[in-house]
Amino acid sequence: MRIQHYMRGVTLTELMIVVVVVGILAAVAYPNYRDFAARSKRNEAKAALLQIATNQERFYLQNNTFTTDMMQLGFDVGAGFITDSDSYSVSVTAADANNFTAVATYQNADNEATKCQTFQLDARGNRSSAPLVDCWTRTR
Repeated sequence: MRIQHYMRGVTLTELMIVVVVVGILAAVAYPNYRDFAARSKRNEAKAALLQIATNQERFYLQNNTFTTDMMQLGFDVGAGFITDSDSYSVSVTAADANNFTAVATYQNADNEATKCQTFQLDARGNRSSAPLVDCWTRTR
């Protein structure tokens, strides 16, 4: 005599356990994703400023002065440019024969604006940020 057992579906309890597990995973993963996305935007701004500094040094060696003209620095834009994620506007705000200041300013009005609104870099390699002062080294 054979006894046959057929599974005809899942119970409501099993379904609710799956929903709870997925909810817990989402509650843990989403904040981590947002932090990662914010850090990647910051890294984009920092990389742009470092590229400007490199191009400024090259320009200085050829012309014995710094410039605010992004075209002369090798960027195909006018006064400034927007990073790839459209998060930061990057420009050279001041330049003379001895110094320049490059600034990246956050464009969106969200929580990131209260953390790392601006990054600055000058010819001497001085780095600053606002409103938090540790945005250049910040990992969260």
